Amino acid sequence: MATAPEPDRGPDVERHETPDERADRNLVELLQELRVVQTGVQIVFAFLLGLAFTSRFPQLNDFQTGVYVTTLLLTVVASAVLATPVALHRGLFHRGAKRRIVALSSRLAEAGLFFLALALSGAVLLITDVVLGPVPAAVITALTVLMFAGLWFVLPWTQRQR
Repeated sequence: MATAPEPDRGPDVERHETPDERADRNLVELLQELRVVQTGVQIVFAFLLGLAFTSRFPQLNDFQTGVYVTTLLLTVVASAVLATPVALHRGLFHRGAKRRIVALSSRLAEAGLFFLALALSGAVLLITDVVLGPVPAAVITALTVLMFAGLWFVLPWTQRQR
């Protein structure tokens, strides 16, 4: 009979890894996470690029056009920040800097998630403003921002505090 895995006991549990093995594992895990997130960025970016070439795009008002451009740029920033760990790894490969790469890349991933949350919220704002109008769009977008803040930032922070 299989036994249930032991719950995470935090940093006190020894994995019997050397610092280099831990850095290797952490980098692999981080790059896998970034692959998943980068797909979301690419979907939003593709949507935004295609949107500019639709027949309804010229009908956007100034506010909607501003939201569109801001969201497009936030998506570009998110993509650049989330891809930077790959560039760091390539640029510092075989230079004994893996622990530094992991530490910096982890911070970049958090920043990239922040920009992605803003970009996704901008896309929600644009779509809901066009479809439902400004008041429902503001409410839905505020809820979206709160959801991202809660799930992507507050939840991990509260778990780190335990």
